[in-house]
Amino acid sequence: MVLKGNAIVAQSGGPTAVINNSACGVIEEWMRQNTGDKIFAGVSGIKGILEGNIIDLTQQDAAKIAALRHTPGAGLFSCRYKVQPSDQEKMIEIFRRHNIRYFFYNGGNDSMDTAYQTYLAAKAAGWEMQVIGVPKTIDNDLPFTDHCPGFGSAAKFIAACVRETGIDLESVSTKNKVTILEAMGRNAGWLTAAAALARRFPDEAPHLIYLPEVPFSKSKFIAEVEAIYKTLGYCYVVVSEGIRDDQGEYIAAGTAQKDAFGHVQLSGVGDVLKNLVESEIGIKARCNTLGTTQRSAMHFASKTDADEAYMCGVEAVRMALAGKTGVMVTLERESNSPYKCVTGEAPLSGVANVEKKLPVEWINANHNYVTDEFIEYARPLIMGEVDLPMKDGLPDYVRLDLQKGRLL
Repeated sequence: MVLKGNAIVAQSGGPTAVINNSACGVIEEWMRQNTGDKIFAGVSGIKGILEGNIIDLTQQDAAKIAALRHTPGAGLFSCRYKVQPSDQEKMIEIFRRHNIRYFFYNGGNDSMDTAYQTYLAAKAAGWEMQVIGVPKTIDNDLPFTDHCPGFGSAAKFIAACVRETGIDLESVSTKNKVTILEAMGRNAGWLTAAAALARRFPDEAPHLIYLPEVPFSKSKFIAEVEAIYKTLGYCYVVVSEGIRDDQGEYIAAGTAQKDAFGHVQLSGVGDVLKNLVESEIGIKARCNTLGTTQRSAMHFASKTDADEAYMCGVEAVRMALAGKTGVMVTLERESNSPYKCVTGEAPLSGVANVEKKLPVEWINANHNYVTDEFIEYARPLIMGEVDLPMKDGLPDYVRLDLQKGRLL
């Protein structure tokens, strides 16, 4: 028996190029199911819900909702907010007031914890509600799923950046013949590892890749850069922001602040290594830090990634209407050649705050590159291009009216 009531969808954490595909999948599938009930959006995630910032999505232009499929950023706005015990009573009161019986939360590790806490709060209050987590993260570190929506597009973008800037480095006669590219990844090196997809020839960039799954040695790094520089006359390094020494200390933590979930906000490891090359080897180096471009480059998103993100949103609604709750949608790879992927599910209790790291066996023996097994895993995820509408020479992205249909 289908539970009668309204639905709400919200986004949380750092956006990806395709996070809006998942939101669009949820919204459009809810409309297609024609339950007779409304679907709302929590503007700015769970924080917005708690503040009463909720809009009726049925009042939005259907064409704008559809255009979310080629728009980066968080179309419903996002947040980084850890639900407190004191929030739970207010949360349930809001659900009761608007007869919200379906909760779809789109995000990564911390967001799945929020979804799980919401599930527990509803259960404790006796408020019958279907809670489904919709995965996203460029870090690719959610457990139980083969990969995460958002990773493929970020991986595609990083690999292209490395290929292009690698060609630039090789071809120009300057004093700056060492380039260090800093990639996102606090504790898991999936995205940094994706730089290896750029290499076509043995001497092509990237030459060295350093990941947080294995200890980083400054002296070993200097020796490896110097050896490649002497052989090729240049060297291209890709490094994860979260690399640590053999004591487990972040190389670039410094006085970094922490977010609401207690995670150290990292940046600057590229500059640390740049200065190390210049002081220890005596050659000029350049540091490229891509920052949020890694997660927002919809103009170069993977079609495979975008389609799977949408599929996860659609499946979340189908699961909920079938009576599932307390679970996250997962992606399950059935074959690699030809590539085929279907959806599955995992309990939120096992997903919340759990990180899936890059398997150590996919890192080479010298701990400075990845193996062919990783390349085989990652390459299908970057395939295809999203067809973007263009205007005045630039992508024509959509902006929802997040004041329209606001609930009182």
